Amino acid sequence: MDPRAACLACLEQQPPALFEAALWIAVEHQPHLHPADLLRQVDSLQQHIAQGLPNLPAKELAQPLLRRLTELNFHEDDEQPLRPQAALVNLLLQRRCGQPLTLALLALELARRLEIPLQGVNFPGHFLLRVPGADHLLDPCSGRRLYTRDCRELLQRQYGPHTELSASHLLPCDPRSMLQRLSRNLRHLHQQADEPLAALRDAERVLLLGSANLHDHLARADIYQQLDCPQGERFDLQCALLLCDEPTQRLQLSQRLRLLSASPALH
Repeated sequence: MDPRAACLACLEQQPPALFEAALWIAVEHQPHLHPADLLRQVDSLQQHIAQGLPNLPAKELAQPLLRRLTELNFHEDDEQPLRPQAALVNLLLQRRCGQPLTLALLALELARRLEIPLQGVNFPGHFLLRVPGADHLLDPCSGRRLYTRDCRELLQRQYGPHTELSASHLLPCDPRSMLQRLSRNLRHLHQQADEPLAALRDAERVLLLGSANLHDHLARADIYQQLDCPQGERFDLQCALLLCDEPTQRLQLSQRLRLLSASPALH
């Protein structure tokens, strides 16, 4: 089974094998990897984590779990510019640093194994976690509790002081949504690193995992443009045009399509 098919098969399990699916995404970019070996590393990490957890009810162990990861030097990658390795879960196990989503995926896997209730929250700009029924969220990078005011401040630091916090920002998300976000992260980082073929793999996976938005099609159109593939670029521009409601951007997309159609070589 190829890595992408294996990833999708993991999501079809009940419950979905989320962390293993993320490992198969890493295999797409690093074919020498063996997910079974990496899962054995998680087995060992699970033992270290469990030994340091306090004797509390399972629903109170999510924050101690995250703090144990911090004690073991798992932390957010603050390298600038950020590289694709920050979004690959196999390298998180090796380097002990990564993006918030990557850290969250590991925390969710450990919580599942230790029967600690924990959910992912697709918060804009900084993936978060929550215990079902709790009045706060948790930062996967530190275990810090985030209440409504903290979430609003985090959102405004990311997107500006006039950004409004919405109830939809605080809802739990499903495994496909998490892997789609992981794929978008990787697509962006591979584009930033000038690795268009790797970025194209991620862009295609984004569309396989769920509904694509305007930006997803524009991002893939730009990758196709870089790879000198006008047919693919035109397809994604047409999809973007269908999803676009903003008049100025619609005009720009139409002009780009006309220029592309006038090109003598479509392949």
